[in-house]
Formats: sequence, structure tokens, C-alpha cells
Amino acid sequence: MTAAWWRAEAAGVAVRVKVQPRARRAGLLGLAPGADGPRLKLAVTEAPEDGRANRAVCAALARALGVAPSAAEVAQGAAAREKLIFVAGDPTALASRLETLA
Repeated sequence: MTAAWWRAEAAGVAVRVKVQPRARRAGLLGLAPGADGPRLKLAVTEAPEDGRANRAVCAALARALGVAPSAAEVAQGAAAREKLIFVAGDPTALASRLETLA
């Protein structure tokens, strides 16, 4: 069970996201096209300075999946809008929650 914008891994899931920093309203905005396929679009109000937007993205995704904020981390693309976020946890449970987000 996998979608083009996320994949299950041994210790969790890897989620491809497209970030909109400095948004007026934070939240999940559904799927958006990316350079290499669809991504989950996340808007955060924080600016992309000193890693604040990255921390906000990880916290928002963790909150949406019902896990602790410390379970999510940027695996790729720390300085880019298109990122790969790794969320630690049970891949099966996280997969069912991810499918409801899109």
C-alpha cells in the first residue's frame, strides 16, 4: 500500500511535501504537483530562516498523523521547498492516516 507521494519504510514512512512558508494560514492543502511527482502541500506561517519553517512542517505533519513532533524529521531538502519528511512509527498505521490526508 503506497502512493506516489509517500512510501512505507521499515521504521516509519517517508512523505514528499511541498512547503509554502510565510503563509497567512497554516494547514494541509491537499496534493500539489512537484518536479518529480505529486507531493502533499503544507502551508506554515513561519519564515524559512534558522530552520523555523522546517520545524513547523515537521510539527504540522506529526500533528496530522497523530504522532509526537519529535517523530518527524527532514530527511532531504532542508533548504528547498520540496522536501522528504521521515515520520517514525508503525508504517501500517501511518499509511492509513496518510491516505485520509489527501
